[in-house]
Amino acid sequence: MAGWFERIKQGLSRTAAPLVTGIENLLTKRKLDKDALTDIEDLLIMADVGTKTASALTAELAKEKFDKEVTSEEVRTFFADKIAAKLEPFAQELKIDPAKKPFVILMAGVNGAGKTTTIGKMAQQLKDKGLKVSFAAADTFRAAAVEQLKVWGERTGCPVVSKPTGADAAGLVFDALTQARQNGDDVLFIDTAGRLQNRSELMDELQKIIRIIKKQIPDAPHACLQVLDATVGQNAHSQVKIFSETIPVSGLILTKLDGTAKGGVLVALTEEFKLPVYLIGVGEQIDDLRPFKAQDYAKSLMGLTAKETL
Repeated sequence: MAGWFERIKQGLSRTAAPLVTGIENLLTKRKLDKDALTDIEDLLIMADVGTKTASALTAELAKEKFDKEVTSEEVRTFFADKIAAKLEPFAQELKIDPAKKPFVILMAGVNGAGKTTTIGKMAQQLKDKGLKVSFAAADTFRAAAVEQLKVWGERTGCPVVSKPTGADAAGLVFDALTQARQNGDDVLFIDTAGRLQNRSELMDELQKIIRIIKKQIPDAPHACLQVLDATVGQNAHSQVKIFSETIPVSGLILTKLDGTAKGGVLVALTEEFKLPVYLIGVGEQIDDLRPFKAQDYAKSLMGLTAKETL
């Protein structure tokens, strides 16, 4: 969809701009020599694609183009194609199994990553497909979080199971599961408390929630999705590492790609953790959250339009 590609390209413009300008400046009237390759590698690292990936990409470029006159567009197209190929296995669709009712989706992540907003956007998209969706407001630490989920519940027409601030989150999840099963809901989203990954007691609570879920539905949660704020750059790595050690993270959602110059972090995350990336967000509107497409992302990261790629 051309409109969506343009939004991704616009969203990643803060990441792409230094890469485009930097590569163009390096290759003006100059062959691809050792110094140019080093500088290009540095530009990739600054875009947060990861040291390992940056090194591999520049090594592949050197193999094909060393000591040749190349244009910025050629180099960026080369990188876009290589990055897209690396990412393609991880660009997966989150499939809701109709045989599992409710299909339980646990949402995790640190404060401010955009979990609750992401739930609202995902719920609207599932409702548009005719699915029956409900929410569990398991962030019982913050009244504001519960209120935000209730706003999304009203906006999307999804019932919200909630309790007063400070209530036991695992108990609330038990009630939400019972209600979702009784109502024949297709999907139940569990909005967990935004927690810093270094707060062990809060991470323990996540494990308790999962134990409670499994008592009712042994093969649930059917998806454990970690929502990441792309603006945090390399800090996303430590977040994924610690959450993955605590709960069975099955996929990633990256939000706020439009607000960062570190949009390459998605490349580095898939390289390190081999987790699928289901959705990316490039804005505040409901339709600004879409399935992750490797080609669109790679082109946008390199400041290319669709027709410029090979």
